[in-house]
Amino acid sequence: MTFSPNESYALALDADDKLAAFRSRFHIPTDGEGRELIYFVGHSLGLQPHSVRAAIEAELSAWANLGVDAHFRGSLPWTQYGETLAPLLAPVVGGNEDEVILMNALTVNLHHMMISFYRPGDTRFKILMEEHAFPSDRYAVASQCVLHGYDPASTIITVRARPGEHTLRDEDIESVIQERGSEIALVLLGGVNYYTGQLFDLERIARAGRDAGCVVGFDLAHAAGNVELKLHDWDVDFAVWCCYKYLNSGPGSLSGCFVHQRHFADHDIPRLKGWWGEGLSKRFQMHGSFEPMHGAGGWQISNPNVLSLASIRASLALFHEAGLDELRHKQRRLTSYVEYLLDHHLRREIEILTPADAVRRGSQLSLMVHDDGRAAFDRLRENGVVCDWRNPNVIRVAPVPLYNTFHEVWRFVNLMRRK
Repeated sequence: MTFSPNESYALALDADDKLAAFRSRFHIPTDGEGRELIYFVGHSLGLQPHSVRAAIEAELSAWANLGVDAHFRGSLPWTQYGETLAPLLAPVVGGNEDEVILMNALTVNLHHMMISFYRPGDTRFKILMEEHAFPSDRYAVASQCVLHGYDPASTIITVRARPGEHTLRDEDIESVIQERGSEIALVLLGGVNYYTGQLFDLERIARAGRDAGCVVGFDLAHAAGNVELKLHDWDVDFAVWCCYKYLNSGPGSLSGCFVHQRHFADHDIPRLKGWWGEGLSKRFQMHGSFEPMHGAGGWQISNPNVLSLASIRASLALFHEAGLDELRHKQRRLTSYVEYLLDHHLRREIEILTPADAVRRGSQLSLMVHDDGRAAFDRLRENGVVCDWRNPNVIRVAPVPLYNTFHEVWRFVNLMRRK
C-alpha cells in the first residue's frame, strides 16, 4: 500500500472510506472539555453501539410488561434468545449455526471445554501452549493439570520465540507438535497473542495437531470480530472467546463457545451438566434425566443473561451490515498506515513487535518504545489518546475499522513525535 505522511492524505482516506458512517453509530468517549478521545483500545473493551440501549430497554420492557411470561412470549422469547443469535455469530468465527453458543464468561467456558476435551492418558497427557499466553489461560490450564493429578511444570509444554525474536514462528509450533505429538493430549493456543498481536496460522496448527492425534482448541479472545476465522473448515475441536473486545458487547458480557459438529454424536464426552443444556421440549419437564440438546448448546448449564444477549445482538447486527470482508480490508489499511507513519517519522525510536505481514495480525499493533516509553504513554493519555501499557516498554494500540479513522492514526503518530 502506498501512503503519504501529509495530514491532507489522512483526511482523503477518510473521505473515501466506505465504512466511515459506522463511527457515528457508536458512543465516542470525550475529555473534560467535550472533545472526542482517540480510542485505540478496542482490543481491551470495545465502544458501545448506540443501538445497545434500545435493545436492552426492549428486554426491560418485556420483563416489566410480561414478567415470567417473557420466557415464552414477545418478539424474542427468552428461552430461545441465545439460539436466535447463531445466524449472526456463526459467520464471525466461521462455524455452523449449531456449532456456536453464547454462555458464561471466557475462562469459565475454557474450563468447560477442557473438562470435555482434555482427556489425558498414561502416555498422552501434556498440554501445548504459547509463551506469554494470557495469564487467565495459564491459570486455567494449570488448575486442570492439578485436577487430573499432574504437575503443571512438567505437563505444560511451552513454545517459545527464537533468541532475539519477539514472535513465534508457525513452523516452530508445528515442529513441536510433530516431534512431541504422542505426548500431547491438547494443543491450546490463543488465536491472536494478547501481548504481541501476532495472529497464528490456526489452520496449519489445527492440521498439525489433528495429524498427531491431539485435540486442538483456541482462545479467540483477541481474534473473534478481529480476524478471519474458519473454525469448521479448519476442523478445530473447540474454541472460546469473549464478546467485550472487538465484538463491542459491554464489560463482562457473555462469551462465545464453538464445538465442532463431529463431536455431537459422541455421547461419552464428559461435560458439566445443567438444565439449560437440554432441549426446549424437555427443559421444563423436570424429569431428572439429562439429555443434552443438539449442538454446542448442549454444553450450556444455566439460563443466559438476556440483557447481555441483547447487547451482543445489537453489536453483531453492525458486523453483519458492514460486512466482514469490508471490515478486514479497512483494518489492513489502518494498521499499514500506522506502520508507514511510524517508519517514516520514528523508525529509530519505536520497534513494532507485531508481524509486518498484514495477514498475520489483526487490528492490534504492539509498539516497543526504546527510550522512556512510559513517558510517551503518559503524554499520549494527557493528549486524548486512549491506549494501554504493558511492562517493560510496550504500548498496545488497536485502530479498529468500525469506529476509528485514518486521521486519528495520523494524529496519534504526530503526538508520538512530540517530546
